Amino acid sequence: MTKTRKKLIHLIVGARPNFMKMAPLYKQLKKENEIFEPVLIHTGQHYDERMSKLFFVDLGMPEPSAYLDVGSGTHGAQTARIIQRYEEHILSRIKPHLVIVAGDVNSTIACALVAKKLHIPVAHLEAGLRSFDEKMPEEINRVLTDRISDLLLTPSRDADENLLKEGVDPQKIHFVGNIMIDSLIEHKEKAKESQILTRFDIKEAEPYALVTLHRPSNVDEKEGLIMLLDAFAEIGKQNKLIFPMHPRTKNNIQRYLLSDKLKQIPNLHISEPIGYLDFMKLQMDAKLILTDSGGIQEESTYFGVPCLTLRKNTERPITIWEGTNKLVSLDSKSIVEQVYLVLQGEVAKGKIPQYWDGNTAQRITALIRDWFEAESDV
Repeated sequence: MTKTRKKLIHLIVGARPNFMKMAPLYKQLKKENEIFEPVLIHTGQHYDERMSKLFFVDLGMPEPSAYLDVGSGTHGAQTARIIQRYEEHILSRIKPHLVIVAGDVNSTIACALVAKKLHIPVAHLEAGLRSFDEKMPEEINRVLTDRISDLLLTPSRDADENLLKEGVDPQKIHFVGNIMIDSLIEHKEKAKESQILTRFDIKEAEPYALVTLHRPSNVDEKEGLIMLLDAFAEIGKQNKLIFPMHPRTKNNIQRYLLSDKLKQIPNLHISEPIGYLDFMKLQMDAKLILTDSGGIQEESTYFGVPCLTLRKNTERPITIWEGTNKLVSLDSKSIVEQVYLVLQGEVAKGKIPQYWDGNTAQRITALIRDWFEAESDV
C-alpha cells in the first residue's frame, strides 16, 4: 500500500454475537497500525452487564470509542435510534474510510444504511446467509445489508452461491471463512479452566443438555413457550438441563404467568446470561445443545457437540450438511424424541467446514489492504 494517512475503519458492535465476530478482526487490524486505525462503535443494542460488558472483558476488547446507548425497543424504534445517533454523534464529526458491520441484528442494517447514504463504503461480515424466511426480522436485515454493501465477506461457500443467485456482482463476494471460530480457537484453552460446571453442581463427565432460547417465534407467544416447557419437563425427568435465560425469554415467562410451570420442570437449572468463556465451557462439555441461536449452531459444529435447533429453518445449513446440527419440528413430542435419539448415540459425527480455522481475521485484513490499494489506483 502506498504511503498515506491511516485508514479509519469503524467496527460496529451492538448485540453479543457481534462481539465474537469483531474482536479477532479488531486485534488483527491493530497489528497493522501503520495502515489501519480500527475504532469500535457500540450501539448499545445489548446494554446490560451480562449481555454486553462481560463479553468485552472475556474477549479482551478495549472499551468502545463511542457508545450510542440505544437500548431496547421495537424493531422500528431501535433501528431509527441507531441511524439517528450514529449519524449525528459520530459520522457528522468524522467519516471513516470503511464501515464494517456483522451478522443480522438491527445495528447491522442501521449503520450500513446511514453509512451508505453518506457515501461511505460498507463491508458486511458474515454475508450471504439465508433462511429464506422473510418472517424472521434477521432475514430482512441480512438481505438488505448485502444489497447495499461494497464488500461481502462470506463464511461458507453456500453463502457465495446465495449471493450469486441474487445477481450480486461476483467481484464484491469474498469467501473468507467463519470469524467466530477465530474467537473460539483463541479462547478455547482459557475456557477449559472455567469453573462454571461447579456452579450448577455438574460432576466431571456428567451428561447434561444446554438450552438457549431467544427467538421471537419461540418465546413471544404463550402457546409456543408452553410447548417448549412441556418438552423440557419430559426431558428433565432423566437429564439435567442448564438454561442461561435470555432477558426476552424471562420477561415473557413472567408476562404469561408461566413461572410456576417453569419451577416444576425437574433437573432444570436456570441462570442469568453467562459470559463468553463460561458459556464456551458449557458448550464443550454438553451432551447435547437445544437452541434457536444461529451462532451456537456453528460453535457446536466446531466442538463436535450434537445440536438440535428449535426452528423451522436455518440460515446456516452447512452446520447440517457438514456439522452436528439438526432441525427439529416444533412440537413437544418431536423434540423429546430427537433428544433421546441423541442420548442413545444416534448423532452425526460431522466435520469442521472449510476456513473455520482461526485465520479468518487475517484473510479479511489482507483483503481490505488490497481493496484500499486497488481503490487508490482507480
